[in-house]
Amino acid sequence: MESGSKVVIVLKKPTLSPSKITTYLACPVKYRWTYIDRKTWYLTAKSYYSFGTSLHRVLERFYDSTDQGVTTTEQALAAFEESWIDAGYQSAEEMAEAFGEGQQMVADHISKVLAKPPLGRVMLTERQLRADLGDFVLLGRIDRVDELPDGTLEIIDYKSGRSTVADHDVQADIAMQCYQLLVAKKFPDATVRATIVALKSGDQASYGMEHAEMAEFEQDLLRLGNDILSEDYGDLIPKLKPLCSRCDFLPLCRKHPEFEESYVAQTFATAKE
Repeated sequence: MESGSKVVIVLKKPTLSPSKITTYLACPVKYRWTYIDRKTWYLTAKSYYSFGTSLHRVLERFYDSTDQGVTTTEQALAAFEESWIDAGYQSAEEMAEAFGEGQQMVADHISKVLAKPPLGRVMLTERQLRADLGDFVLLGRIDRVDELPDGTLEIIDYKSGRSTVADHDVQADIAMQCYQLLVAKKFPDATVRATIVALKSGDQASYGMEHAEMAEFEQDLLRLGNDILSEDYGDLIPKLKPLCSRCDFLPLCRKHPEFEESYVAQTFATAKE
């Protein structure tokens, strides 16, 4: 290095995603253990993650025009077997039941699409988009984006764990709002809408934010993002919530005397019922 030359250090901006945001809203303490003071060794494999990922892999291949290996129902079922993830299941019987259910979902979805192909063309599959929002970068991995005949960009989000969905569910879903913002940032001249597909039933619902609504959401997201990034996680006192019984970090929270007292009282009250 030449004498007198300067070293420029470029600091990476923090990133937020729908998963991080929803985790924080559900429980800031869980956010701390997951993303700040990472205690990942407490995390256990979840069967619903494995199940959903297995389905997404097959649908990604089916909708990818460059992948000619999955174009029929039979090929999709074979791909599902190849993509199957067995982590998180409590027994062989539970896994076998889930595998059978997944096969049925794949067969029903692919057969329906082949019988009545979508009107639009697939633009993106399983793509991570990012948008610089100033104090942080918003990231989101989107299942699929279709371009409809009128130029509208439709975000498709597959849900493997639900049977029904309504338009208001899409409207209120933070992840779907984030995805619309990300696509609108990338394609500012396009009209954007989001659709959730419930793979169990084939039911689907859609909602598209108007420009004013999206602008308001962006401002709300900026305020929430700043709250998340400025939170003093070291001083947080864990609070008992309904999700605690299913949380991997429960043993950590129980080390706090205030939480333990409320947890034991709740457990005793439940046992008496």
